Amino acid sequence: MEIQGLIQLKKGREASAKRFHPWIFSGAIQHIEGDPANGDWVSVADANGDVLGHGHYQKGTITVRLVSFTAEVPPNEIYRDKLTIARNLRRASGVITQQTNCYRLVHGEGDGLSGLIIDIYNGAAVIQAHSAGMHQDRIRIKDALLEVMNDELSAVYYKGMTSGDGKSASEYLHGMGAVPHVVLENGNKFQVDWETGQKTGFFLDQRENRHLLGTLVNGRSVLNTFCYTGGFSVYALRGGAKLVHSIDASERAVGLARNNIILNGFDAETHACFVGDTFDFLKDKKDTYDIIILDPPAFAKHKDARHQAMKGYQRLNAEALRVIRRGGILFTFSCSQVVDRQLFYDTVVSAAIQAGREAKILYQLCQPPDHPVSMYHPEGEYLKGLVVYVN
Repeated sequence: MEIQGLIQLKKGREASAKRFHPWIFSGAIQHIEGDPANGDWVSVADANGDVLGHGHYQKGTITVRLVSFTAEVPPNEIYRDKLTIARNLRRASGVITQQTNCYRLVHGEGDGLSGLIIDIYNGAAVIQAHSAGMHQDRIRIKDALLEVMNDELSAVYYKGMTSGDGKSASEYLHGMGAVPHVVLENGNKFQVDWETGQKTGFFLDQRENRHLLGTLVNGRSVLNTFCYTGGFSVYALRGGAKLVHSIDASERAVGLARNNIILNGFDAETHACFVGDTFDFLKDKKDTYDIIILDPPAFAKHKDARHQAMKGYQRLNAEALRVIRRGGILFTFSCSQVVDRQLFYDTVVSAAIQAGREAKILYQLCQPPDHPVSMYHPEGEYLKGLVVYVN
């Protein structure tokens, strides 16, 4: 790798890098040698000049995202090596099976590649960059990906960069793919559209939680709010639910959910879709549902929005707890990284008190093993969930 500058830290600000935390914040920097541009590789050194590691430079609060933690300049094969480790982790964790051919291959900091996401959809890889460095290195990443995955990939699609610099154009870096593309998850079929869909096209992080839902729904009525592609709805129907309703504010999302219901052989007798606001929908639904799923988008993406977000989570959970049938089960989630597990738990407890319902925790849920959390970067644990039994 060609190093374009050196970032020297203030005295005493090297501790996090020595603990393998990948983020170097602007406030920790003493001075910058050279003139690195956004996306360039730089070295990071302590106040004595000892090199701690190397990573991508980008002007902003997080100025460097470290990819290596050694004094030696990273070899050109660094992406190949890290992708190989990531691939081995997925194999070891049992994520890839004959019944599941879609999974996350790279989960940013959890795989030592801060700013990079790679999802695999039945022979197609979708790359998404959240930093200028990963955007700049996208061809290197694609080449390493093809080397590691051998002949398993027919297409590599670059979703584009999402960062403070805005969005870049999306394009195929290898082959071509027809969307929607059908994948298998625990034997269930889903259509994925990585070209126009949210994120990389499908929310892979709820796979194990959807499976759990499917074991609890037999003979019960289910409401799936913020349904997007209808993942929870398909699992509920497969699990024997007597009635499933799916709601989302997006007409397009509801169309995707309906398509996936049909794709799996279910019809309108047991499933109905609604376009609308979840809060409004719940108002007159007391004692209608045995199971309610609350999987909203992130209410807070930054710490300064956290207070308002917690009000939103409390109101949403209180409304669901108010209307759910006695003996019902609530699946409730937060994907806001700035909302930690304890804060989310406390908010759901507050909602139960507000709704005047007796509630017991059956399960505490999290993201699956293909979304690993580095022990040195606890911020990577973003998905929190509770399964609550309600009297």
